[in-house]
Amino acid sequence: MESNTPKKVIIGMSGGVDSSTTAALLKKEGHFVIGVFLIFWSEKGNKTISKTNKCCPAESLMQARKVSQILDIPFYTVNCTTEFKKAVVDYFISEYKAGRTPNPCVVCNEEIKFKIMLEKAKKLGCNYVATGHYARIKSKVVNKKRVCNLLKAKDKDKDQSYFLYRLKQRELKHILFPIGDYTKEEVRSLAKKFSLPIFDKEESQGICFVREKRHNEFLKRYLKEKEGNVIAQKGEILGKHSGLWKYTIGQREGIGISFGKPLYVISKNLKKNELIVTSDPLDSKLYPKKLIAKKVNWVSGIPKKFPLKTMAKIRYKHPAEKAEILKEKEKYIVRFEKPQRAVTSGQSVVFYKKDRVLGGGIITQ
Repeated sequence: MESNTPKKVIIGMSGGVDSSTTAALLKKEGHFVIGVFLIFWSEKGNKTISKTNKCCPAESLMQARKVSQILDIPFYTVNCTTEFKKAVVDYFISEYKAGRTPNPCVVCNEEIKFKIMLEKAKKLGCNYVATGHYARIKSKVVNKKRVCNLLKAKDKDKDQSYFLYRLKQRELKHILFPIGDYTKEEVRSLAKKFSLPIFDKEESQGICFVREKRHNEFLKRYLKEKEGNVIAQKGEILGKHSGLWKYTIGQREGIGISFGKPLYVISKNLKKNELIVTSDPLDSKLYPKKLIAKKVNWVSGIPKKFPLKTMAKIRYKHPAEKAEILKEKEKYIVRFEKPQRAVTSGQSVVFYKKDRVLGGGIITQ
């Protein structure tokens, strides 16, 4: 945080160590803090799965409420199940149906977490929203105008700036990321120091609204299985698949065909319902050097000159690589210095200059 001037802040509390420590830090600094627990959509009517999702089950709600009591801050719950279902779950399902591999966390941050909390903050008379994201915001004055830069967190292993690239200036000016200057170990240590009972709570893994370990089990309940051919690049039919939505670019395991050597998914032909594979682990189609991105958001403003030299990440845990960005009307062409494995439509490509997030977009080709 750039100033210790007391602020009125609402904090998104999940019952986990990161958001709880965020609330404790803000309270210690003298800010007026209000805890808010967002209730997301959870799948109902299926006896084989839990009726609550991973990120906001009843246990997490109880833990968030308990932490709020310890910190002596007001606490509210906000039901956003309808908004979450439409913006995140329906999007997730429709993207897989269209043959793409979506990133629901990016959409959730933009359309649910920050949008809804900023609206709630205004209703409660607060000017700021805080979360337990591992990222940082630093502002500076450019031509007499305050510009907020989104930066990577101190803890590079936990950095979540990749998921936040869609935030805009009007939002960043009202957002705080207090734990962005701490490592995960330091956050747990602080939580213990603050006597928060969740200091050693395990982190939730995977997609929050998918209870199973594999998201295909979830998708089976919403998408039809349609058999089609698995095709080698030269056109040879190698076998059958039961639905293109079950596969993603670069996938090796689970193709279900005995070929004598590993097969890798390199593309999908939706019109012909064909899954295209290769047995060459170094196939050029598995390692393209460029991609096309649309719906690009520039965090601190559109760069003045193109081509633009940058570092770019095609997946969350993928290392950032040297690239050049060219602009063509509403789309951007990203050319990498080195081939990138399994560039996947529907995922996000995020641009960096050292620790600063320049922006990002959705990979379309």
